[in-house]
Amino acid sequence: MNLLKRKVDKFLVEWKNRDNKKPLIIKGAGEIGKTTSIKNFAKNNYKNVVEINFAVDKKYKSIFDDGFNVDTIIRNISFMNPDFKFVPGETLIFFDEIQDCINCATSLKPFRQDGRYDVICSGSLMGINHQEIESNSVGNKEDYEMYSMDFEEFLWAKGYKEKQIEDMYNCMINLKPLTNTQLTVMFDNFKEYMVIGGMPEVVRTFVKNKNYSGILDMQKQILEDYREDITKYAKGLEQGKILNSYNSIPIFLGMDNKKFRISKITKGARSREYIGTIEWLNNAGIINVCHCLAMLELPLGGNYNPDNYRVFFRDTGLLIASLDDEAQEDLRANKNFNTYKGAIYENIIADMLVKEGYKLYFYKNDRATIEMDFFVRDKDSLIPVEVKANDNATASLNNLINDKKYKDIKYGIKLCYKNIDFNGKFYTFPYFLTFLLKRFLREKN
Repeated sequence: MNLLKRKVDKFLVEWKNRDNKKPLIIKGAGEIGKTTSIKNFAKNNYKNVVEINFAVDKKYKSIFDDGFNVDTIIRNISFMNPDFKFVPGETLIFFDEIQDCINCATSLKPFRQDGRYDVICSGSLMGINHQEIESNSVGNKEDYEMYSMDFEEFLWAKGYKEKQIEDMYNCMINLKPLTNTQLTVMFDNFKEYMVIGGMPEVVRTFVKNKNYSGILDMQKQILEDYREDITKYAKGLEQGKILNSYNSIPIFLGMDNKKFRISKITKGARSREYIGTIEWLNNAGIINVCHCLAMLELPLGGNYNPDNYRVFFRDTGLLIASLDDEAQEDLRANKNFNTYKGAIYENIIADMLVKEGYKLYFYKNDRATIEMDFFVRDKDSLIPVEVKANDNATASLNNLINDKKYKDIKYGIKLCYKNIDFNGKFYTFPYFLTFLLKRFLREKN
């Protein structure tokens, strides 16, 4: 099996080389490659690896029954598997699927204090009880959230090297148009990425076969696995309501305003009955939530309406796989991404922004005269980001930049099917450069 290069690979090596490192928890949705990446890192960096999967080897849940002293835990593990070797400074202990053994979190403090062995835990966000793990291990762990593959990782999978990506960034930072070849080839790659998404096995299959054969079936199976996991792990909330919310996401994205309305999910649904369902899906790593800003000013964090939001799939390939058969055929055969009221473009930009580390915000005033898809910021500016599915006018973007009452807005960004440009008011970038946007905003003059 060809291993895919992932950004977590570099992080794991940096973590290993730290002094006084804490046990690490790699979190993320199912099927995004957590276990594969950790196993590959362990194989290349440790003489001894002790791997315990609590979902598969349920007997290991009892290793904490006698307390959380490190020597006691190791003794219990060794009784169950005498082939495991524990050599201080040369051993990684990998606890996988920790959502199936909450006691594991309590052991992280003793392991940190002991310091003889490196410890990595991994688990599905859907099954992890955040409060319980946090209370059991506060201050004694480091968290790293993984996502499905971003566009740069997709390019790596297709064989692109750092130099080719740097060439694109140099054009971006110098506001120099990409060559026709760069633009055409990267738009083709981007269209592939929209349909395929970033699930590693899906990407690996596509790169190997060089066609879409079998891709849709794989994606639909992941969607079904998520539904089964919702049924398995949802606690305290009614599973049916979470499933209703999950199944309704494509419907709302297909509407003009894309606002997620609980009252429209099912007949008679009331918001108070669905409190927590969207938060649960967000915490599970399945969706991205984009909140409406109350006022167009900094800071972003405390300046939004918690009851007005849009919901996006975290993986655009899974969004497309969730559509009806007719839309599937149009998208895959004709690459007609405009059929869904711009939702596919907004969904993939939302996903790319989140993978860049941004939280999601949009704006729509009461009279609907100004609407903006997303907002990001640099060190002192609020930056509207407009995603154009076609080359329509950018009235809202111009109004926000020109109106003096929006003192925090100094310039904007337009993402579309166009080359790099700057007209003195807003930057124009092709969609696919969004994965370089944070670096651009940090390094531009």
